[in-house]
Amino acid sequence: MGTADAKNRMDSTLSSEPPSNEAVTENIWHKLNAFTDARVGLGRSGISVPTKHLLAFQLAHAQAIDAVHTHLDSKGLATQLMAQDWAPQSAPLFLHSRAADRATYLQRPDYGRRLNDESARLLDEHQASYPQGYDLVIAVVDGLSSLAIEQNTQPFLNALFSILGNQSPSWTIAPLCLVEQGRVAIGDDICERLNAKCVLVLIGERPGLSSPDSLGLYLTWGGKAGYTDAYRNCISNIRPAGLNYQEAARKAFYLLKEAKQLKLSGVKLKDRSDDDLVIDAGHSTRNFLTASD
Repeated sequence: MGTADAKNRMDSTLSSEPPSNEAVTENIWHKLNAFTDARVGLGRSGISVPTKHLLAFQLAHAQAIDAVHTHLDSKGLATQLMAQDWAPQSAPLFLHSRAADRATYLQRPDYGRRLNDESARLLDEHQASYPQGYDLVIAVVDGLSSLAIEQNTQPFLNALFSILGNQSPSWTIAPLCLVEQGRVAIGDDICERLNAKCVLVLIGERPGLSSPDSLGLYLTWGGKAGYTDAYRNCISNIRPAGLNYQEAARKAFYLLKEAKQLKLSGVKLKDRSDDDLVIDAGHSTRNFLTASD
């Protein structure tokens, strides 16, 4: 068969295929995007990802990078928080980890877990003037997303203190501690130096490609420097598109109340705040997983 014949056959084959008016081939799973931020069923343009999805990915990646590297405006956040009705009477304490800058923070996680000498001295001086200590200290830590702290700290604390404020006896609250270049474990150092019974660390979580603004919460009873994660309870993904503030505050208060009563936290303290969802309606005091007829 000659070249001309082969070309004619190819032209005939192509002309018999129905013409396509769409540059993008849709994926049948794209409807799942209504239920998740995960990148599912993106479809294709030729052998590539459609342009709109590529651009969305690049935007999400840029937002994650910004969340990690943008400096937290601690003074501005303090002004915002201290204007709330629940704010402690004492001025906030501005603290810093041993990581002098962001590059050191990212390369040396151990430096982010301990206070620098100046911050340690500041807390020791405060504790000397208030030796009786506190029931609770709240540490607001930039972590890996200053965006999460700036957007979620105030509404979450508003929800939490709306519950705490109605408790009797009331909780004694230490001055707010705002920490730069900090990791989760720095809360234990703060708790020990302020002679507090419990520390609640609010920290910006590591950004994902759909969640650059996720706030994490870590609770430790009797925190001491050197504690591992086994001593902590965690509530994650606090943000408008994740766990809402009211639900997060409800869970946090449950853990605080249980920790205060049992004087423990971490793996020994179970979050049973949702147990009412698995109670047999006909036997209100029994769990349906263990109840027998």
